[in-house]
Amino acid sequence: MFMSKNTLVILSGGFDPVHLGHVAMMREAAVFGDIIICLNSDEWLTRKKGKPFMTWEDRAAVMGNMKNVIDVVRFDDDNGTAINGIIDAYEKYKSFYDIISFGNGGDRKNNTTPTDEQLICDKLGISLLWNLGGDKIQSSSRILDEWHN
Repeated sequence: MFMSKNTLVILSGGFDPVHLGHVAMMREAAVFGDIIICLNSDEWLTRKKGKPFMTWEDRAAVMGNMKNVIDVVRFDDDNGTAINGIIDAYEKYKSFYDIISFGNGGDRKNNTTPTDEQLICDKLGISLLWNLGGDKIQSSSRILDEWHN
């Protein structure tokens, strides 16, 4: 199945489309251990951007083939957070890893990440990793806006 590095890093997002900032985030997360992607739904992207650029299945195929990604998790994101994805990934993999972390990219900091996500991580003993990949260097929304215009 996979070889444990003793640490699992959970990352969440729409990844629509995948860009250099996502790659930088995943590269830094891989230093800590294996990666699980909690991939937001097409419905979440519709609420955020009006419609998805790529389908969930296409985004899952791309993300699932990234180096160090061992799984892509579909989760209920109706509440606008990654809480259910964090819980699902934790429950699925907690017996395989000594340390589980939830990683956040350059635009997610302790004051911009939903408090509920931080609270569920604290409750489950999941550590938080901030600013993976450095400051936000790219934006999926900006890429799509520039492409559209």
